[in-house]
Amino acid sequence: MIEFVVLRHGQSVADIVGRHEGRGDFPLTDLGREQAGLASDWIAANVPPDVIFSSPLARAAETAQMLAERLKLDVCFDDDLMEFDNGLQAGLTFAEADERFPVPEGGYKPHERVPGGESEIAFQARAELVWSGLMSTAVPGQRIAIVAHGGIITRLFRCFLQLPMSTQVRAGTGDTGIHLWRVFDDNRYVVFMNRADHLAGLGQDA
Repeated sequence: MIEFVVLRHGQSVADIVGRHEGRGDFPLTDLGREQAGLASDWIAANVPPDVIFSSPLARAAETAQMLAERLKLDVCFDDDLMEFDNGLQAGLTFAEADERFPVPEGGYKPHERVPGGESEIAFQARAELVWSGLMSTAVPGQRIAIVAHGGIITRLFRCFLQLPMSTQVRAGTGDTGIHLWRVFDDNRYVVFMNRADHLAGLGQDA
């Protein structure tokens, strides 16, 4: 059996200033740090991992470091866990992006790259590379933590479920939402998704 504890980062500055994030490297807000600390405490007490992999983008890296401190572990940073490469949109306000890089009628085709960035197919392929690497090196009985972003978490979820490229299945994940996925005898089990009861003390929905 192998388990994956998947954690989205806490609230970032981009969330409150209305800018495109993606590869925009925004730090956590004070609330985001509080969320990350609470999530780290909950994971350490309930589903402590043996190893931690994280996106190197600031909002995820800071979240991962908090978890690592609780567990006395190092963080393994992986560029392939970064969020969708939104290219020239990164860091722009939504209005600026709409003006400079209007989305084509009907949206981008799966093979079409956004300006300066990647395509949906390339994004999913990147997730497949990450997932294949994790599965090939995991030790039976190991619990692996992944700290990342909403978009890449959805793509990893599709990998976990062995879904086709064209699927519309998504893994909804709020700030510091926690997932637990299990692989046992080639079967896939979703133990829980987007758990957020650690935020109850902040007055946020669990």
